[in-house]
Amino acid sequence: MSRPAIRALLVDLSGTLHVGSNAVPGAANALKRIHQTGIPVRFCSNTSKESTASLRAKLIKMGFEVNDGELWTSLGVLKDVVKMKNLRKPLFLLSESAMEEFPEFTDVSTSSLHTDHDSVVIGLSPSHFNYDTLTKAFRVLSSNQDSPTSHGPSLITTHKAKYIRTPDGELSLGPGPFVAALEYAIGGGLRAEVIGKPSKDFFERVIASIPSQSPKLKYDEIAIIGDDIESDLGGAAVELGVWRVLVKTGKYRNGDEEREGQTPPNEVQDSFASFVDDLVKTA
Repeated sequence: MSRPAIRALLVDLSGTLHVGSNAVPGAANALKRIHQTGIPVRFCSNTSKESTASLRAKLIKMGFEVNDGELWTSLGVLKDVVKMKNLRKPLFLLSESAMEEFPEFTDVSTSSLHTDHDSVVIGLSPSHFNYDTLTKAFRVLSSNQDSPTSHGPSLITTHKAKYIRTPDGELSLGPGPFVAALEYAIGGGLRAEVIGKPSKDFFERVIASIPSQSPKLKYDEIAIIGDDIESDLGGAAVELGVWRVLVKTGKYRNGDEEREGQTPPNEVQDSFASFVDDLVKTA
């Protein structure tokens, strides 16, 4: 299948543009070239280990141009979800930096009693993934006291990635296995609400932020570029029919494009820079 005319880009961050505090070779310059073409860019990140402000500062320090309105994170959507659900006493399993997004909940999040919480909110926070904290989360979810719904306390996660590529160059566990452990322990069909990629709500929010174009932008004219066939390019990315580009950086492993149970990507590239090279040449 030949690539359609691409009129907008959704770009993953960790593993696609950078790994830890290091930019992927050629990525910063490739982004500058995209900005020069005038093609709208939206950075779509499931990063939940640091606040949106900290993430933007980190990207700029690495040499990436990040304009207002371009950076969309699962933490940003999480703020809206917590407010919309009227959650008053969440148990946050979030890093100290990520909690900067929720200053109004500082006292609640440090309570030692599981009965003081009405929900569990999970991001990538390795310091929380221990027996005592996960047991507390289990007890919150097992309780019906002060439940926001008739089904018991909510379990919400920024994403369910099984693993990530960490700055040491190795693969490390993501939040997904810990979320799955809680789902398994509670049983009864409990499934966490995933508010980041690859949920449909997340993608639609991001796409809706792209300025109106003439003719109207179609889903298959939008390319999403990422290093994770499941978390970046699965779910709603397949459902909506956007052009899905898998890059061989970050957490990519040989054969990911043919992984059983996943829809193959529309395109495989060595890196974000190589994709931009092809895109600019054919534009």
